[in-house]
Amino acid sequence: MKKALALVMAGVMALSLAACGGSTANSGSTTSTGSTGSQNTNTSGTEITLWTYPIGSWQDSATVDGFIAKFNEKHPDIKVNVEYLDYTNGDDKVTTAIEAKNTPDIIFEGPERLVTNWGAKGLMVDLSDLWTEEATADISQTSEAVVNACKSADGKYYEYPMCMTAHNMAINYELFEKAGALQYIDEETRSWTTDNFVKALEAIKESGLAATPAIVYCGGQGGDQGTRALVNNLYSGTYTNADHTAYTANSEANVKALQLLQDLNKQGLVNFDPAAQASDELQMFANGTAAMTFCWNASNEATYASQVNFTPYAMNFPSDDGKAELCGGIWGFGIFDNGDQAKIDAAKTFIQFICDDATQGPASVQATGFFPVRASFGNVYEGTENAERMATFATFLPNMGDYYNVTGGWTEQRTAWWNMLQEIGGGTDVKTAADKFVTTANAAIAK
Repeated sequence: MKKALALVMAGVMALSLAACGGSTANSGSTTSTGSTGSQNTNTSGTEITLWTYPIGSWQDSATVDGFIAKFNEKHPDIKVNVEYLDYTNGDDKVTTAIEAKNTPDIIFEGPERLVTNWGAKGLMVDLSDLWTEEATADISQTSEAVVNACKSADGKYYEYPMCMTAHNMAINYELFEKAGALQYIDEETRSWTTDNFVKALEAIKESGLAATPAIVYCGGQGGDQGTRALVNNLYSGTYTNADHTAYTANSEANVKALQLLQDLNKQGLVNFDPAAQASDELQMFANGTAAMTFCWNASNEATYASQVNFTPYAMNFPSDDGKAELCGGIWGFGIFDNGDQAKIDAAKTFIQFICDDATQGPASVQATGFFPVRASFGNVYEGTENAERMATFATFLPNMGDYYNVTGGWTEQRTAWWNMLQEIGGGTDVKTAADKFVTTANAAIAK
């Protein structure tokens, strides 16, 4: 029996109703100048550094420079330096900075890094003062899961969130149509069953219209939310237990799913690619080599829009009962505790402006290509050229499942996951590989 995540989406529902009628970051840095906001300390002349992972247009220096310029209009005495990370070596760069005691003041990413990893290690500032009664109530209207994901087990908030989404997959609509595979999807709900997923793969292979129907990328952790969702949905498995204290990828349901994928690999219906990460799979989807992608969301659609000559048709993951539970994404800001209160206060001022300002907040969210965590922001895409497209992606939000990314040992289990997929793709006994993964992942929780 699947457990639905309770989502109350005041602003998002406007998008849903309307629907009814990875990448690589830029390199280099940029600087600007800026001052104190609601923090009651003197931050005049303070210099802070922001590191941002490639989240939508937050990888684009011109966009971020523009936001900093707006910040400087209100806070002209705080200097903000920016450095852009990517998902290939960003984590290594942060680890090196931690070891060298040279971390940035602000970092833009999600709870699995800010809370479960760096926060749990005592490296982050408690942001509870930013979580005012008003802010908490506003975010709670959108999703209690967001509120819970941003705080540690002892109640400290290590992330202040800005946006969220539900990750999905996509198919090449015209290719499916020519292959006679559209009959296997429910276009009204953008869903399909596991049995029909297999039938679609067979139809695509027989048509010869794509070099490979689907790719199980396992060359690294990039985009692993896609492979996790694929495995968990095929037979309604779960990735962790309900209280996020243990990994459960070796459950009967998950082993059955992994066995199916291994069998499909042997039949040439999917390709376990040990050299490909999500960015590679996305590129193969964009150029028509693969008939589908397991790593899709509104931001990726915008990124690859200029490259495709077909309709990328967003879909729920296939499930035995046709009702998918999607992995969610939550992004926001954390502050590394570098021991300088003026820098901490300046960083909080910047975060509040970017996330909460009535004008800047919606613009900040739009740049991500995702949806606001603040219900009061409503439909931030209304009246924009992206209104119709984003309304489609909003319909996936109610299918967001458990946000298990806050389980301990998250960094270690991500490596163990793609190693397990490589082993299974190479022919290793599925149960043996899944048991090995769970042993490794659960051992990491205790570290």
